[in-house]
Amino acid sequence: MADVNRGNRPLSPHLTIYRPQLTSMTSIFVRITGNALLVGALMVVWWFAAAAAGPEAFATANACITSWFGDLVLLGSVACLWYHLLGGLRHLIWDLGYGLEVEQAETMGLIMIIASVLLTIFTMIVT
Repeated sequence: MADVNRGNRPLSPHLTIYRPQLTSMTSIFVRITGNALLVGALMVVWWFAAAAAGPEAFATANACITSWFGDLVLLGSVACLWYHLLGGLRHLIWDLGYGLEVEQAETMGLIMIIASVLLTIFTMIVT
């Protein structure tokens, strides 16, 4: 017999029921930054391939990478790299069984965000 109440039951968990938490949002952004790193990696691969292809191809690729758009992509890649690295370290700490309490997990999330911004600024100043 068909379940006549199937459409009346609430879905659980649902995004409209739960508010976003810092730990879940930082974890989601670790995955997003991992995928975003592909854009910067493909840009660098294109630059190396153009260098191997010849001076005309290299001039085109180098002009793109050294333009404001290339600088923006590379800055984003540096920020994503630091954020993704710190997120991986946080998950490693969690896998060891430390920092799993709510306050500690949220503090680690804030530290991860602040440290990634500071490390990105430091990297851009040094380079």
